[in-house]
Amino acid sequence: MDRKAFFLIAALAAAPAAAQRTEAQLECRFTGTDFVYDCALRLERGATPIEGARVTVGADMPSMPMAHHVRPVEAKPGAAPGEYRFRLALEMPGEWAVKLRLDGPVREQLVLRYEFDDKGARPAVRRARK
Repeated sequence: MDRKAFFLIAALAAAPAAAQRTEAQLECRFTGTDFVYDCALRLERGATPIEGARVTVGADMPSMPMAHHVRPVEAKPGAAPGEYRFRLALEMPGEWAVKLRLDGPVREQLVLRYEFDDKGARPAVRRARK
């Protein structure tokens, strides 16, 4: 095999590994009503905002599988490119797995683990097992 063919094959084999991932950042503000949050989601792929997506958002409480589940809602486009807004009504404070289903220019499912309380939401911290 000549040198050019080897590098072409190596580049093609590495292409899936170099594919860009969808990045999601969630900001939720407590509304003052028990366990209800106004949320803004930012989606991008390779630093490019994802616009025109249909975004469905649901949530489950990982510590209590099948006990606490939030029916999915559809997010609406926000003011900024790649921004989507929705209201999330949870059943209690704690760690929730926020499940995103994207359709449109990007078809993907993402799960974000966030801790919710009366201050809002922040990414959940994974604790090491002993």
